[in-house]
Amino acid sequence: MDNALVLIIEDEPEIAEILETYFIREGFRTISAADGVIGLAHHATLKPDLVILDVKLPGQDGYEVLAAIRRRGDTPVIMVTALAEDLDKLQALRIGADDYVVKPFNPVEVVARAKAVLRRTYRPRAGNVIRVGSLSIDPEAHSAQVDSERGTVPLELTRTEFRLLSHMAGAPNRVFERSELVDACLPEGDALNRTVDSHLSNLRRKLSAAGAEGLLTGVRGVGYKVAVPHG
Repeated sequence: MDNALVLIIEDEPEIAEILETYFIREGFRTISAADGVIGLAHHATLKPDLVILDVKLPGQDGYEVLAAIRRRGDTPVIMVTALAEDLDKLQALRIGADDYVVKPFNPVEVVARAKAVLRRTYRPRAGNVIRVGSLSIDPEAHSAQVDSERGTVPLELTRTEFRLLSHMAGAPNRVFERSELVDACLPEGDALNRTVDSHLSNLRRKLSAAGAEGLLTGVRGVGYKVAVPHG
């Protein structure tokens, strides 16, 4: 995304300045905030395309800020923090982080990851509703629903489940390998082939409960597909 706006929420001025410098070099616009409260205010008023978010912040910590951003919508968020434990990463990913970078970091890598996240979270313009059988997906509204015998049933999907379903439904009957789905849909910190199976198992269960059993299928030894119903 050319000229995308990056909001950097970081309380260490030197780190914030380094990140701003590298993002600007790559054609991004930047705005920074030194605490969570100001960061959330910037997010509300400026509507950035991406947020770089530290965990240890004055005012509100990064997890609280991330949760508040998720309540507002789907702005991509990359956590940048000195907390390197797996539990810290898992907490950030569960709340809705798109990626997780541990300090000390290479700013070139942070910018590269930001570009990857922006490519992955790009959504088509309004009106491009995807329909496969009884399933309808509106990428702009970030909503999906199934038309069943009991009426229209909205699907309550996680961000990753929605990405996976939208990605595969855009090419019905095509079989996607696990590695493809990892690259296209999963956060960097969640990028394991076995994690795809877990997300898709949950997604298949939700589709079946909504009346779309058999829409998402596995192809042994290859991957998964969204199948166009016959008849």
